[in-house]
Amino acid sequence: MKYANVVLCTLGVLFGMSGVHAQVNVLNAKTPEDIGKKTEAQIAYDNDEPLPYGYVDERDVLWSRTTWEIIDLDERVNFPLYYPIDTNNIGSDRRSLYDVLVRAIKDGEIEDVYTDSYFTEKRTLDDISASLVYRDTTDLGIEQYNAEGFVDREYIREFTLDAGDIEEWRIRGYWYVDKRQGELKYRLLGLCPVAGEARSKAFEDTGVDSKVELFWIWFPGARDVLHNAKAFNRKNTSQPISYDHLLNSRRFNAVIYKEDNVQGDRSVNAYINDNALMQLLESERIKEGIRNIEIDLWNY
Repeated sequence: MKYANVVLCTLGVLFGMSGVHAQVNVLNAKTPEDIGKKTEAQIAYDNDEPLPYGYVDERDVLWSRTTWEIIDLDERVNFPLYYPIDTNNIGSDRRSLYDVLVRAIKDGEIEDVYTDSYFTEKRTLDDISASLVYRDTTDLGIEQYNAEGFVDREYIREFTLDAGDIEEWRIRGYWYVDKRQGELKYRLLGLCPVAGEARSKAFEDTGVDSKVELFWIWFPGARDVLHNAKAFNRKNTSQPISYDHLLNSRRFNAVIYKEDNVQGDRSVNAYINDNALMQLLESERIKEGIRNIEIDLWNY
């Protein structure tokens, strides 16, 4: 019994360490400095690629429906997309989804950045920076400029959006029935962070609320970046899950706010006004209709 207790306590400590550090080489480290250093075998094992999508011929699509959804980051199940919000945390290799995408855009790893969910107009890094960073001159700076013609940096305020400012994610996806395999499938097409612009942080005391879609990412073009970025796996901290896997497997809760329709893809709140409960019920009705497509497929 004593031996069993020792074993259980040891396993508990090890699992606790892996949960705190979320790093590799914990069990083989001879010094604390060795924690997080991967061996050559581990590096070779991690040097893989995201699971490729299978080819789907247009003739194999029996039925399809495009939906737009909101992922509310206040919901506990969606926390892996939000945390960690401390982007300067050097004790962990995990980053929030927003920080992963913004860094990849700045480094040129992601080039498929667009203005809206229809992916018709590309955005440059300068275009995005206008929403992510806001600079303002204080009253003393304005007085200095009027008197001397220039402003010292100390009189310039800079406000930058970070991971903690993101309120929700919006995604666009494609539901379809593959008649060859006879099943309903989902393909994520795009995702978008939603927050108040950086300018709203400067005027937060005035009640300015300007929540906007910052940019849209073409998801298939960002899969390599998202595959290498890891999210927290609450069920097993020794096996972190990639953002690519998390999003493709729909390990989140979302509410449909729009579907393709004859009225020009109008949103739910366009025909159900000022009634959040009825809007939620309408979203569930759309979801249920999509689920029933696969069920009705096998009715004889």
